Amino acid sequence: MNNLKEQIQQLLELAGFSDPSIHFDEENRKAEIFLSEGEWFKRWLPTMVSDFNHVVKLLAKRAGFDNFFIDVNNYRKEREYLIVELAKAAAKKASTENQTVRLPAMNAYERRLIHVELAIRP
Repeated sequence: MNNLKEQIQQLLELAGFSDPSIHFDEENRKAEIFLSEGEWFKRWLPTMVSDFNHVVKLLAKRAGFDNFFIDVNNYRKEREYLIVELAKAAAKKASTENQTVRLPAMNAYERRLIHVELAIRP
């Protein structure tokens, strides 16, 4: 795991990020990365998380870890919260109006979050 952490650290430094902070959660196979880059970085964060997640998954697979996820500046955590809140609001609207509610297009992981949230609600 330390080798993977060092590789991610090197990758971030090569990308030009100053003073990255990496926290590994081996149990959940997750790495949280915090970068202090300013306002310009917020615009690129969704793309950066997706692209960097792909590269880190390849590095993790080479190191023998499957299903490894990264989160940069809590972007993924905030996105998950937003999607769960969207599911709650859609469920409430569907039950009060007794009609189907269309949700925006989502990837498989986001759809799974919606289904899990709706499954635990009566």
